[in-house]
Amino acid sequence: MLLRNLILLIVALSGVLAAQSPLTEPETNIPEGVVIDADAQPTDEKIQMRLESIFGELDGLKEVEVSVKYGIVTLRGSVPNGEAANEAVALTEHTKGVVYVRNQLEDSALISSRLEPAKEKATKLGREFVRKLPLILIAAVAFALFWLLAKWFGMRENWFRKWGMHELSAKLLARTGKLVIIALGILIVLEILDATAVAGAVLGVAGVAGIALGFAFRNIVENYLAGILLGLRNPFNTGDAISVEDYSGKVVRLTSRDTVLMTPDGNHIRLPNSLLMTSPLTNFSRNALRRFEFAIGVSVELDLNSVRELGLSALQEVKGILTDPAPLIVIEELGDSTVNMRFFAWIDQRESDYLKTKSEAIRRVKVAFDDNDVEMPEPIYRVVMKRDSATSKETANRPVIESTPSAGEEQDTAVDKTIDKQLQEELSQDDEANLLAAKS
Repeated sequence: MLLRNLILLIVALSGVLAAQSPLTEPETNIPEGVVIDADAQPTDEKIQMRLESIFGELDGLKEVEVSVKYGIVTLRGSVPNGEAANEAVALTEHTKGVVYVRNQLEDSALISSRLEPAKEKATKLGREFVRKLPLILIAAVAFALFWLLAKWFGMRENWFRKWGMHELSAKLLARTGKLVIIALGILIVLEILDATAVAGAVLGVAGVAGIALGFAFRNIVENYLAGILLGLRNPFNTGDAISVEDYSGKVVRLTSRDTVLMTPDGNHIRLPNSLLMTSPLTNFSRNALRRFEFAIGVSVELDLNSVRELGLSALQEVKGILTDPAPLIVIEELGDSTVNMRFFAWIDQRESDYLKTKSEAIRRVKVAFDDNDVEMPEPIYRVVMKRDSATSKETANRPVIESTPSAGEEQDTAVDKTIDKQLQEELSQDDEANLLAAKS
């Protein structure tokens, strides 16, 4: 693995050096206003001799034939490409005494002539590589050392875990440090090869590309960063019951893009991490104690203190309701035909189920009120019609459902493990990455 990286680095550095080396001949474009003098009083022969001497010193123009008559220059022969032909015509036009240039040059189709410039460039590239081979080897060794150091640092996640950091934070810090070490190694290699200008150009291109990709993948990047921040803040763990906007359920996993919840119905909801970062989030599991509440309306003619003491007594009989904090009943409001009272009670979610305990508390209060003739009128107007004696007797003969004492009744307020079991099955069957695995 290391040998392959060294070979790739040497090839890449060779390309960098080739990009910096003057491997091509200087451009021969003739500046405006330049005039080539053949003589004070140029003749056709002197113009021809002058041009032949110039063409003989330039690669690609050595086979150009020049003929001059009355200042009219005719160029014949073959040139490697159209650029060479244009240079020949430009040189001729800038020669003093030339009246007109007749271009009869032909583009050579020979493979050897086409490959000759590439061959010369390859030869120069090889010479430049051999000349800088010691520097390249030193740079390769330096990069290999930095690569090994970065790889070693990237596996030191347990260091940061020992400092009490979350698993995601430890991974992020280790990977960031690894990238920083590799980037430092690249900068040192470029400094050894005197190619820091290339690094600046690469960083500039990378910056522009990063901006373009940022706009294109804005939502993906936003959710990824939100996932990192959620891992750092640790607002919930696997199995916690949470609520975000209109969504609620138990946390299955936190991925790099979304958070998976299992609803009380057993369904899966995937919420974007950015939604959890920007919306109010309620964690019902962070505190083991949880309070429930419900409201009951009673008749306005009753003694409210007696009703409240009766309600508190009923709540205290419910299995799972804590005595500290103690239950509480408040008079909430005076309605048109009722006095609305709100009941509050605390449970320990590790031992009692929220919905079961609340349901049992409502039932107990209802039974206690019925047994003690506490009227709970409906908040509506009713029309009561008088019945005759026959109807009254018929009604009196109807069977009555008698309530049994509640003291010895079996109460089911145990924690409901249905969703917890399904959640564990989901975690054991699905191997999707879970950033909360260490806290589950």
